[in-house]
Amino acid sequence: MVFYGFPSLTSLLMPRIFTHLIIRLAAAVLFTLAPVLVWAQATPTPNRVDGYGAPNPPAAAPSPATNGETQVDILMSYYEQDGHHGAVEGGIGTQHLTDLTPTIILNVPLDSATRLSANVGLDYYASASTDRIDQVLSSPSSHDARYHADFGYSHTLADKRTTVGLGAGASNEYDYRSFNVTGSWAHASPDGNRELSVAAQAFFDRATLIRPAELRSGRNQEHGSGFDTRQSYNLNIVYSQVLSQRLQVAVSTELVAQQGLLSTPFHRVYFKETGGTLGSAKTELLPRQRYKYPVGLRLTYYATDLVQVRGFYRFYNDNFGIRAHTAELETPIKITPFFVLYPFYRYHTQTAATYFAPYLEHSTADTYYTSDYDLAAFSANKLGLGIRYSPVYGIGRFKTPFGSRIAKFKSLDLRYAYYRQNTGLTASLVSADFSFTMP
Repeated sequence: MVFYGFPSLTSLLMPRIFTHLIIRLAAAVLFTLAPVLVWAQATPTPNRVDGYGAPNPPAAAPSPATNGETQVDILMSYYEQDGHHGAVEGGIGTQHLTDLTPTIILNVPLDSATRLSANVGLDYYASASTDRIDQVLSSPSSHDARYHADFGYSHTLADKRTTVGLGAGASNEYDYRSFNVTGSWAHASPDGNRELSVAAQAFFDRATLIRPAELRSGRNQEHGSGFDTRQSYNLNIVYSQVLSQRLQVAVSTELVAQQGLLSTPFHRVYFKETGGTLGSAKTELLPRQRYKYPVGLRLTYYATDLVQVRGFYRFYNDNFGIRAHTAELETPIKITPFFVLYPFYRYHTQTAATYFAPYLEHSTADTYYTSDYDLAAFSANKLGLGIRYSPVYGIGRFKTPFGSRIAKFKSLDLRYAYYRQNTGLTASLVSADFSFTMP
C-alpha cells in the first residue's frame, strides 16, 4: 500500500543528512545505468540444482488495479565464492569467482487494468576457474560481462479476477546468446482466497564452443571452434489458498525440458587410465536431453501482528539421476511499524548425477562424463539476515529530470547471506534494493 505525505518519520531512525545522501546516490545510479542496461536475462546454468549464487527474487510487482504509480526498483548484489573443485581443471582447481549484478526493474501502469514491465541489468564476473581455460593467468577468459533485459505486458480482464501476460527478453555475453518468450495466466476465486496461476517460458540459446587450449584441433580457436544450440521449455504451475486468517499455503511445480548443448565445452575430465598430465583430458560430455520435475510447498503463518513465519520445501528429481531436498525458513520480525528484520536459513541436499565422478575416477569406457561439482552429491547450509526500512511516508522525495516529476524513495532493503557446502565451497552474497515510486 502506498501512503502520501511528507517524510516526517525519517528522522526517527536516520539523520536527515544521511537520508539525502542515499537519495542522491540511488538517483545517480538509476539515471546513469538506465541507458546502458539494454539486454536480457539468460538461461539459468543448466547443471545447477541448488541456486546458491542467486539473490532472492524481489517482491512481486504492484498490481495496477490497486496502484496507479510507476514503481522503480534498483537492485545491486555482490557475490563471491571460493572452493577447490573447479570443473575447468577436472574437479581439482580453484572455484574462486566474483559477480557484481546491478539491475533495474520498472513497472508502469497504463490504466487500472494494464501494465508494462522491464527488467534490465548486467552481470560482471571475474572467475579464476575460467582463467585456466588456456593456462595463461589473467587472460581475457578471466572476466566477462553479460547484458540482459526482459519486457512484459499484463492485463486484468473485465471479471477483475483473471490476469493474462506476455513477455520476451534477450541476453548477450562473449560466448553465449539467448532469447526467451513468456506467457502467463492467473485466475482468482470470487472471494480472493484461492488462485491458480500458469506460466510458460521458452529459451532459445546459442553458444560458442570454446575448448581448453591443449584440446583445440586447429589454429586460431581461442575465440571458439563452432557453435551449438540449446532449447529450454519451462512450465510453472502454482495453486495458492488462504486457509485461515493467519495461514496461507501454496503448492507449485516447475517442469523443465531441455535439449541441445548441456555440456560445458571448456570443462576438462581426466580419466584413471590416462592420468592427469596436460593434454590427456577430454571435454565434458553429457546427454543432450534433460527433464526436471520439482514440486514445492510454501506456508506463510502470521504468528502475531509483529512476527511472520515463512516456510518452504522443494523436492527435485531429474533424468540425470539427481534427487534433491531443499527446506527454507524465514521469520520477518517487525521491530517498529516501518523497520523489519528477517533472518533466514536454508538447507539443501542432493545425490550425484549418474554421469559424475571426481578427478581421475572416470573410465575411458564411460559414455558420458563430467567432474562438475554442481552435479556431485553434497549438502549445503545457507543463512543470513535481511533488513527492510519503509517509513509510512517514504524515506524522502526528489525531483526527476522528467518534467520536474516528484519521485518518492519508498523503501530500502539490505540482505546478507553466507553459504557453505560440505565439499568445501563457501560463498557470501550482499544485496540491496532501493525502491522508488513516481506518479
